[in-house]
Amino acid sequence: MGLLDQLAGQVMGSLGAQKQDPVSHSGLMGSVLGMLEQAGGLPALLQKLQASGLGDQVASWVGTGDNQAVSGDQVNAALGSEQVAAIAAQAGIEPAHAATGLAQILPQLINQLTPGGEVPSNDMLAQGINMLKGKLFS
Repeated sequence: MGLLDQLAGQVMGSLGAQKQDPVSHSGLMGSVLGMLEQAGGLPALLQKLQASGLGDQVASWVGTGDNQAVSGDQVNAALGSEQVAAIAAQAGIEPAHAATGLAQILPQLINQLTPGGEVPSNDMLAQGINMLKGKLFS
């Protein structure tokens, strides 16, 4: 479980270092993990983001180089305002703050969930996400 502790610490630590918007990252993280499950896993979410014009950014998050940034507006357009609003409601924040928070969380989370530039199988990813939820929200 050391890997999951490390993943949770890295994602939350890197988000804590980013003071772009006062967004509750822990609340959003739970919503993002739920979104991953509802979207059909990481591959389905990546495909949705790529299809909406964020292919270069997604490739940088999955790859082993630096992560390209995205804006809240880009995330809102990619996921759709209804999904962002649902995530915001679940996290207890305004949709604009949710979009900004997602723009901060997604690159880091996807980067950490794709070690070595490889997207893990859905079964392994689902197990990892469930364990990560336990670490972050227990």
